[in-house]
Amino acid sequence: MVKIISVDKNSRAERAGICKNDILVSINGREINDVLDYRFHLANPVIDICIFRDNSELHFNIKKQEYDDIGLDFETPLMDKKHSCENKCIFCFIDQLPKGLRKSLYFKDDDSRLSFLHGNYITLTNLDDRDIDRIIEMHISPVNVSVHTTNPELRVKMMKNKKSGEVLSYLKRFADAGIHICAQIVLCKNVNDGDELQRSMEDLTEYFPALQSVSIVPAGKTKFRENLYHLESFTSDDCISVIKQVEDFADKCLEKYGSRLFFCSDEFYIKGALPLHDEEYYEGYAQIENGVGMLTSLLTEFGVEIDYIEEYLEKYKAPRKISVVTGMAAKDQIVDMCNKLCKIINGLEITVYPIVNNFFGHEITVSGLLTGTDIYDQLKEKELFDELILPPNVLRSEGDLFLCGMSINELSEKLNVKINLSGNDGAGLISALLGIE
Repeated sequence: MVKIISVDKNSRAERAGICKNDILVSINGREINDVLDYRFHLANPVIDICIFRDNSELHFNIKKQEYDDIGLDFETPLMDKKHSCENKCIFCFIDQLPKGLRKSLYFKDDDSRLSFLHGNYITLTNLDDRDIDRIIEMHISPVNVSVHTTNPELRVKMMKNKKSGEVLSYLKRFADAGIHICAQIVLCKNVNDGDELQRSMEDLTEYFPALQSVSIVPAGKTKFRENLYHLESFTSDDCISVIKQVEDFADKCLEKYGSRLFFCSDEFYIKGALPLHDEEYYEGYAQIENGVGMLTSLLTEFGVEIDYIEEYLEKYKAPRKISVVTGMAAKDQIVDMCNKLCKIINGLEITVYPIVNNFFGHEITVSGLLTGTDIYDQLKEKELFDELILPPNVLRSEGDLFLCGMSINELSEKLNVKINLSGNDGAGLISALLGIE
């Protein structure tokens, strides 16, 4: 049962007589506990809604088009609390955060509903047979799974949860039911790499065609690992070896299944000093949110937009002299794109400032984990010119705060420069660099 906090004006629910503060009990006799129950049973064109009000149950019959909303709002998007993680993974990034950051950063999410709604990855350890039955009945697909290893004993060791090995059986149930699986393997040196990685890749192919793609990403290490499992860093040679192993197996999958299935994240290529693949290699960027092909996507989009640069020039006002922030991982690509743009745009000058991550440690090189404090410390004595451009992922989703809690307005005042964000694609980057709204 969930509380209704508002009813949209003139909606089907309001016209039927449903009110704010009513308690939603069931739809067509099926109990409603969260957003998945609600959306699934709401899809029927004729619904009987049971409401609890003033110690009585009331029933409302509503006819509508299939999948149409009826205008009810609830306290949270999930309609109840998020499901937290029950594991203690040896590589957990949240365990490596220092004290004093925003409270929300310390919440460990492992919620199957968020996997469906927002693409979050789950470990399966807080699900039971009833949950799996519901996912299959509702055909919630794809399910994004943090596999890490298909060796049950090793998975227990890595996740420190006695259930983590046995729940791997859910993967077969998903595959047999036609539920698509997107998987990730967080790779830890001398733990689940080498022969164990080979085993995991081979085991996962048994779920094809339900298996859609698998990303292999290196475990992130901050400098705050006191009293945590000792993780070794991947060297450049290690990264080259991992890439060769994964690509050799992926080539066999391409020949056998028509898809590579397994992809290394950009971090491996950057640290191994190997060239990135072209767009075709990534097969539609199924794992881009895990950093697989992210730089290739940006470079490709940028190249396409350059072909239409005349459309941007109609709004561009020269001269323009600006500065750009990037993380260490993407610095070469950002510099190349900025230089290319400056060569074809009269009066445009761009200075790129790669920021070293002193806050979390130098092994963290992605822009999404840069803090306002590091940006300020490394730019306070630099010439920033007319404007400073930041990648959008340095801020939380609301677009206002860095991980360290500093606001973008505070950083702008401290540096005495106007700050803008670059956008998430090639068009957004060019527009920001040229100062086009």
